[in-house]
Amino acid sequence: MKALLPIIRLLLTAEPKSMIRGAALSVIVLLMGAALLGLSGWFITATGIAGLAGIGIAFDVFRPSAGVRFLALGRTAARYGERLLTHDATLRALAALRVTLLRRQVGLDARALARLRGEAELTRIISDVDALDGVILRFVLPGLAALVTHLIVFLALAWLAGWAVAAAVLLGYVPVAVLVFWRLARQSIVPSDQVETQSQALRRGMIDMIRDRQALILRARITAREADLLAIDASTRKMMRALDLSDRNAIAALSVLTAAVTGLALLVGAAFVGQGALDPATGAIGVFVALALAEALPPFARGVADFGRMAGAAKRIGQAPGPIPATAVRPDAKPDEPVLSVDTPELALQLEAGKAAVLTGPSGGGKTSMLMQIAGMAASEGVFILGTRVTEWPDAELRNIVTMVPQRSALIAGTIRENLSLSGETKDEEMWRALAAVALDDVVRARDGLETQLGEGGTGLSGGQARRLTLARALLRKPKLLLLDEPIEGLDDATASRVLTGIRGMLPEAAILATLHRSADHPVFNISQKIDIRR
Repeated sequence: MKALLPIIRLLLTAEPKSMIRGAALSVIVLLMGAALLGLSGWFITATGIAGLAGIGIAFDVFRPSAGVRFLALGRTAARYGERLLTHDATLRALAALRVTLLRRQVGLDARALARLRGEAELTRIISDVDALDGVILRFVLPGLAALVTHLIVFLALAWLAGWAVAAAVLLGYVPVAVLVFWRLARQSIVPSDQVETQSQALRRGMIDMIRDRQALILRARITAREADLLAIDASTRKMMRALDLSDRNAIAALSVLTAAVTGLALLVGAAFVGQGALDPATGAIGVFVALALAEALPPFARGVADFGRMAGAAKRIGQAPGPIPATAVRPDAKPDEPVLSVDTPELALQLEAGKAAVLTGPSGGGKTSMLMQIAGMAASEGVFILGTRVTEWPDAELRNIVTMVPQRSALIAGTIRENLSLSGETKDEEMWRALAAVALDDVVRARDGLETQLGEGGTGLSGGQARRLTLARALLRKPKLLLLDEPIEGLDDATASRVLTGIRGMLPEAAILATLHRSADHPVFNISQKIDIRR
């Protein structure tokens, strides 16, 4: 429950006026239902008694029947208003929660973002927020409305039919209902949480399998992966059956409770009617009100059954990392210092503006890890950018100085213009210049120019073309230090040479550090360093 409190507070405060009006209408709906059935029971009983007594012609049927119509129509209107207000307010609050969570992820520094898998994080956020849509609608409002309604009905019954009838209804419902809900919570909290957790795992597994299907087929792992997902699905269904059984048992217990309380109200009312303390019509009010109060309990039972799912989602959301605050004092760039200085056990290097260095070494030797340290995306104490330790730079300021192009291309579904625009607001002329620098301008012109549509992840371009497009986007950032991880992998020698020359031509004043398996002797590079962290 502790994890849910901040979420409840956020949802309630997102649209407070709508929530208050919706809560009031929830209580009004239940009160009108109890009043409708109580008045109808009194009216039917009083009319029957008047008919038996032979005074039916003198009995006023107009005002009670008008009251019944008013309560029936008013209850319908209140129910409509309650659903409209509470659902609208809840959906707006959940939208605000999604934005808050996504902004929290965007606000992370590059080190934390590097540890995230975008699709997995997005799937988790969507699933967890969807799990929280019942916090207000199926848990807070039904529980609050049921409690308030029982208290008001207790006072009204005490005034109309006496304290004994009111106590029979209230004390019959509340303690036993609390016991039923407590037992339901104990039985459902674990299955409910596991259903949500395994459902998310199943969705992520399906996404991964579809995305990696070619590799799985080549490794003959597709059948094994399918078996794993079917096992998760079977376990999820088992938990769902256990949850459904607990829910149905609770509803059955509440039905028995309703019958028992109704019978108790009948006995107490009949006893007072027999003693002459109540007339038969008034004594019947408690019976019908007891039946009407049964409407308040099942909605809350559904919320209790989902409590584990909601609490687990709230806990995961509460544990999501928040933005790391930027350094309060911006470090001063020292123009006399090298753009990059590295003094670690694996590498000693100084790189001035306009210079280019290449890191060579065997696969797995630590070249990419070193670039990550220089980019501030991995812990390092021996890396300095413009004379300031890289870990002391605010992330936003560091990104304006250092740009890294990893081996894995990061492109979005959209036009080439939209992909290049991720580097910032840029004119078309600059985009074409960057494309020419990476030997991609002819390919783009042969299609639809900058309006060429790409699919998810850059589908529509070959691997080498996608890599060059990300290089062009990096060039548009115009960094002081450009880090390239295998920028010419998959390119023929002529294209590779043209790309390296184009990069230097586009950024003549930038310091460039690249990792390469070949072309390390290209004229672009002034410095060559061999690195092998495994030594």
